[in-house]
Amino acid sequence: MSAQSQLTGHVKDDLGAEVIGANVFVKGTYDGTSTDVDGNFTFSTSASGDQTLVITYIGFKDYETEVTLENKPLELLIKLQPTAANLKEIIITAGAFEASDEKKGVVLSSLDIVTTAGAAADIAGALNTLPGTQRVGETGQLFVRGGAASETATFIDGLKVQNPYGATVPDVPSRGRFSPFLFKGTLFSTGGYSAEFGQALSSALILNSVDLATETTTGINLMSIGGGLAHTHAWEKSSLSVDANYINLGPYINLVPQERDWEKPFQSVSSQAVFRHKTSETGMYKLHATYSSSWLEFQYADLIDIGQTNSLELKNQNLYVNSTFREALGEKWSFMTGVSFATDDQNVDELFSVASDEITTQGKIKLIHYLNDNVTLNMGVEHIYNKYDERFIDRENNTFPSTIKENYSAGFVESDIYFTRRFAAKIGGRLERSGVLDAWNAAPRVSLAYKTGPKSQFSLAFGKFYQAPVNDLLKFNERVEFENATHYIANYQYNKDSRIIRVEGYIKQYDNLIKYPENQQWLSSNSGDGYARGIDLFFRDRKTLTYGDYWISYSYLDTERDYLDYPTTATPFFASTHNFSCVFKYWLKDITTSLNATYSYGSGRPYNDPNLPGFNQERTKPFQDVSINASYLTNIKGNFTVVFASVSNIFGFDNTFGYRFAPTPNMDGMFPSYAVKPDAKRFFFIGMFVSIGQKFDKDEQVKPD
Repeated sequence: MSAQSQLTGHVKDDLGAEVIGANVFVKGTYDGTSTDVDGNFTFSTSASGDQTLVITYIGFKDYETEVTLENKPLELLIKLQPTAANLKEIIITAGAFEASDEKKGVVLSSLDIVTTAGAAADIAGALNTLPGTQRVGETGQLFVRGGAASETATFIDGLKVQNPYGATVPDVPSRGRFSPFLFKGTLFSTGGYSAEFGQALSSALILNSVDLATETTTGINLMSIGGGLAHTHAWEKSSLSVDANYINLGPYINLVPQERDWEKPFQSVSSQAVFRHKTSETGMYKLHATYSSSWLEFQYADLIDIGQTNSLELKNQNLYVNSTFREALGEKWSFMTGVSFATDDQNVDELFSVASDEITTQGKIKLIHYLNDNVTLNMGVEHIYNKYDERFIDRENNTFPSTIKENYSAGFVESDIYFTRRFAAKIGGRLERSGVLDAWNAAPRVSLAYKTGPKSQFSLAFGKFYQAPVNDLLKFNERVEFENATHYIANYQYNKDSRIIRVEGYIKQYDNLIKYPENQQWLSSNSGDGYARGIDLFFRDRKTLTYGDYWISYSYLDTERDYLDYPTTATPFFASTHNFSCVFKYWLKDITTSLNATYSYGSGRPYNDPNLPGFNQERTKPFQDVSINASYLTNIKGNFTVVFASVSNIFGFDNTFGYRFAPTPNMDGMFPSYAVKPDAKRFFFIGMFVSIGQKFDKDEQVKPD
């Protein structure tokens, strides 16, 4: 019998955790074992002399070390290094909420965007249940961390959308123009976003569209407020989807009492076409075109001539076309290129008339270079041309035309660096030039992430963000500069067993904001400034209830500004100090029904009462809303069908968003006013969506995830 050598040792990973079940053996022999629950191993071998000891474990690089076996015990301490895929499990989370069906560790799934009660399948509505947002019910748009809606930019497949919301007038909320079903992934950045994106002081909403459709189906949508038809044809390497929808709130408004005196309730006609073609194993071409036409008219109270009303009419037409192509160039390079075109024509007729026409085109090229397993370089250039024409006709029939032509160019470079499985960084910058401002800026961005444990991590983000003033200000004076904001963000996230806890603190410093004397916009300058700071909390639990799921959000916001025509530094009208949401979802498997509920709370928002001393000195009463919805999944003649019903503000909370005051006092020396309220306390919706050609198997259904 040959002499035996005994090998003992301990195996850890790069984070210092014991590796359980790693294979340990002498190369070229059958002698070996596996590590135990403490990461230890012991085995004997008859091999002698110089040998190679091998340790293998899934997700880590194979480890080999030379040993000399001399028929005596040998003790080893071994540290495994992760493979590239395992290394990149660390995700930079500071300022980012990701909704995706494809990536691990995301906070939301794409389905969450659709099923959140109270959101009415609107992307902005669902995101308003996340921390960092404020409910501004009279607009329906995204207001993030003390920023106005214009400070949040929307991007589809990397290209900026100039008019992401439907047309609206003051105190009439709008919806996003795009269905959440178009997108496979949503990245909602509440700050500190990537250098690839610009022209947004506060936030970026980054939408990535789905790839090839896999089934040929025909859809029929029957709703209490309209209807629609859709058809998707899927080939082996291509798919084409077309749809048309008609919305008319007239019949609904006739049934439900309204705060507003409607003459022509909101109506819209929209259509969409999406073509996708897989050009190679790694190449994809997408073409998306959407058109909408909408109109409305109502009477509103005249604050100067008490007892009288005025008519306001809105008409809007919008066309958006987005075309992109992506391809891999070998193993080390890939690229994306895209172009977009948009037109938006809007007419508002009141005591005055405003007609605006906007045309936007964009081109973008992006290259990604994989330097090695741990370093990726992302770089690109883009150019946007925007022409905005407006014709303002006052009460005396005087016409005031204005035209703004913008040629905006930008370049960016950014690197994702995975130093270890504990530590990763995203470092980059962006260089921008505005033609209308005749100005340049350079915007550095840095994000860091450090894994504090297998299920937790700490992230930091810093960045400079620039934005040209909006057209409504530029039309008075183009001799201004970029507005800017500096973001500082610290984030901690714990994710284990389908439970997520996030805590995030931030400071945002505004500089060079537009400011002008009251009613003298042509004297505007970049003398304004401000700040926003706060803390956001988020908890989601998909584990405790077998078929249940819920998340809780809370935000504390402290913000003030001295900008526009503010006479002093004050909290903006759209900012509330405390915001809270609780979203609950429950799947009833036996009857294939999803029940969902959302409770939202927002503390009182500022408004200025000219009858009192001070500025923005008053507060509305707190906002509250409880909304519910239910989705019943079934078959009609073998075709997958969803019957959907929802009710917003089911308890009828009397919410007030603010007050409108007359510009001059009445005979008693008081400024008359009226409250800005929702059109109705509750909104009811019923719909049935039939997918002809798609089957539904009740027995295969599990909790939606």
